[in-house]
Amino acid sequence: MTRRFPALAAVLALAACGEPARDWPAPSPALWEVSGPQGEKAWLFGTIHALPGGVEWRTPAFERAFAASGVVMVEIGNLGDSAAAAQAFTDFATTPGLPPLSTRVAPADRPALAALMDRAGMDDGDFRDTETWAAALILNNAVREAASGNGVDRDLLDDGKPVEALETFAGQFARFDSQSEAGQRQLLAAIVREALVGAERERVAAWLIGDLAELERELEGALLGQPALREALLVDRNSHFATRIAAATEARRAPFVAVGAGHMLGPEGLPALLAARGYTVRRVQ
Repeated sequence: MTRRFPALAAVLALAACGEPARDWPAPSPALWEVSGPQGEKAWLFGTIHALPGGVEWRTPAFERAFAASGVVMVEIGNLGDSAAAAQAFTDFATTPGLPPLSTRVAPADRPALAALMDRAGMDDGDFRDTETWAAALILNNAVREAASGNGVDRDLLDDGKPVEALETFAGQFARFDSQSEAGQRQLLAAIVREALVGAERERVAAWLIGDLAELERELEGALLGQPALREALLVDRNSHFATRIAAATEARRAPFVAVGAGHMLGPEGLPALLAARGYTVRRVQ
């Protein structure tokens, strides 16, 4: 099962499935320029970790900003290291003697969970020793049509610029593992409900045109509507990211920060946090 799971692709990814033949809108994904008082520069780009085939997202504004940057800052620098991801996942995801997964959601959600497991080609036996948060992410990934290898962040890592990782596989998984069982079950139920709605393609379109209001609505109504998850997966991480970004900017490394689009949204997002630190933050796309 661990081979099915690219790190944290299920959360804050705003990833989606889709069809290569779809006519996607002209791209204009959200991009910000950050300026310091002494002329320091940085850029913030909300990414999507898995894209359908045929989606064009690079724009002239993106190319100019990326060319002017000195280092790419991403969530995970070794996304292609599946062995490292699998080992970190296994270290956190397994506990013997857990109850059947089908009993870890409320009765009202059980038919939808059964349908999701059926779509994934799995059943309770596949999750006998798998913690609830891990099962939720496995299921989310297993039914996605778009491949994580087609994500924006991986594309940027292949461009040859120096890369700085903001966190590690283990650090990400530890955040899930630290949640209470009640919180993990809320995560599982949220993923089950999201799969039932099936709005993935709409999210890709919203990301592609930089519709932050729609992305924020989706974020609030989905996984991060749970306070404990929001604190662990968004608020705390964004604070850590902002500190690292500010340090790189002040060192005149001109970072191009490419992290999941959910990290850019609202008063807890990176544009707002860096503005609060005294930077001039201007949306340029």
